[in-house]
Amino acid sequence: MKDGALLFERGQRSVDFFIVVSGAVEIFDTDEDGNANVFTVHRENQFTGELDLFNDREILVSGRASGVTEVLRFKRSDFQRMVVTEPDIGEIIMRAFILRRVGLIQHMQGGVTVIGRKQDGITLQIDRFLTRNGYPHRMLDIDEDKDSASAMEGFSIDRSDLPVVILPDGRLLKAPSDKQLADALGLTEELHPDHLYDLAVIGAGPSGLAAAVYGASEGLETIIIEKLAPGGQAGTSSKIENYLGFPTGISGQALAGRAQIQAQKFGARLAISRNAIGLDCGGDYNKINLEGDEAICTRALVIATGASYRKLNLENDEKFEGQGIHYAATPMEAKLCQNEEVAVVGGGNSAGQAAMFLAQTAKHVHLLIRSNSLAASMSSYLIDRLEASPKVTIRFGTAITELVGEDYMESVRWEGPDGLEKRDIRNVFVMIGAVPNTEWIGDCLQLDDGGFVRTGSDCQGEPTDSPYMTSRAGIVAVGDVRSGSVKRVASGVGEGSVVIQAVHKYLSDQKEAEALQAETQTEMA
Repeated sequence: MKDGALLFERGQRSVDFFIVVSGAVEIFDTDEDGNANVFTVHRENQFTGELDLFNDREILVSGRASGVTEVLRFKRSDFQRMVVTEPDIGEIIMRAFILRRVGLIQHMQGGVTVIGRKQDGITLQIDRFLTRNGYPHRMLDIDEDKDSASAMEGFSIDRSDLPVVILPDGRLLKAPSDKQLADALGLTEELHPDHLYDLAVIGAGPSGLAAAVYGASEGLETIIIEKLAPGGQAGTSSKIENYLGFPTGISGQALAGRAQIQAQKFGARLAISRNAIGLDCGGDYNKINLEGDEAICTRALVIATGASYRKLNLENDEKFEGQGIHYAATPMEAKLCQNEEVAVVGGGNSAGQAAMFLAQTAKHVHLLIRSNSLAASMSSYLIDRLEASPKVTIRFGTAITELVGEDYMESVRWEGPDGLEKRDIRNVFVMIGAVPNTEWIGDCLQLDDGGFVRTGSDCQGEPTDSPYMTSRAGIVAVGDVRSGSVKRVASGVGEGSVVIQAVHKYLSDQKEAEALQAETQTEMA
């Protein structure tokens, strides 16, 4: 190739994999004026690519020859087959791709710029979406960052337009929804409603990702549908310390990131920002209706939609959602309350983990619990840490009664054993359980009184072959959405992995029935 020849360009999908034989390949992004910023160079015996080679998203960077260059070119399908069939090579490539994506995020290369107020709900929503999906971005707070003024002036942005996302090509997205942002950034993959998948997994929490990994690795054509980002509720956990194999703990986002890469390595497709709104189970196959007049069809279906966070049900709690009320405690939220007092509401492990995590940066953490004991709802190791921490106060028999503030939360009032108390707290973390995400299922499946999916028996009440099979053959439920499930990450992963056995049996029985029916029709003809 000649000097300057393009191998691939930002925004393309399904690019190929290149190994440099001689010469070099420059990896670059472009600034607002279209000027190239070369930030790394691959030389002899090195290779191109990062995590987007495992999916069909738009790539983040461009690559061009530096001098006369010779490369080996692997088509996408050949590259993916090599990664799976040659584990030693696949491990080297996988590690390199993960580290490259981490580098892009840390150095904010190949990403977008977000301008807004860090306490604004929509700004936080955008930041959270990009962070949880591992998309590089730079946040400019108009109250703190000096660069924000020049950026706004350069792009003729008025304060009334905020928050704004500046795309690499100079386009502006004003207060975009998650779906609009995902579409603009090429995070979504094209869906074909006429295509029939072997397996669809609705929900990319730990149980759904486990089902996708095992389904795809065992040869099933698998697609994962996720409303927001991989990880589910576990993805918002600052640190999971009781998950087998991680003695020093692992964040929910890191665990989810590894799991989605595994699933995509084996060929599973991941459709982000595609919310399931309906299930049509009246035909030969299952049809899942999605927002935006989209749909997918599948032979077998894994329901792993988990549950939604319970709310405080105070007069103005919706007003402060994302602007003082949070349902996750990650590094992003921790930055919002450095050297400030915060309140965590809840008595489960997630609340305890959040309190300990926030105590690292907050001035003080108040853990508010309605009951008079933590023993029944929290692991003993967490209780010991909370009681020993000088920066955490556990307030038993206490509940928030009022949230105070105009545009943003300014203080809270709670009532406890010592009566009413007011604190200048601007951030409250609510972790008081969840309700199942089953509204989209309609009347296709049997639910229990709490709205969770019943499993283990068919429509007539007869036991099914699998404890995870629902009242309709071919549809299984795993994780928090399943009635009677244990609400733990490890159990969710276990359910998602073992349920594929039942899926294989169902698909085998279905194919045998189809073959028998075809044979009968041939004989009758």
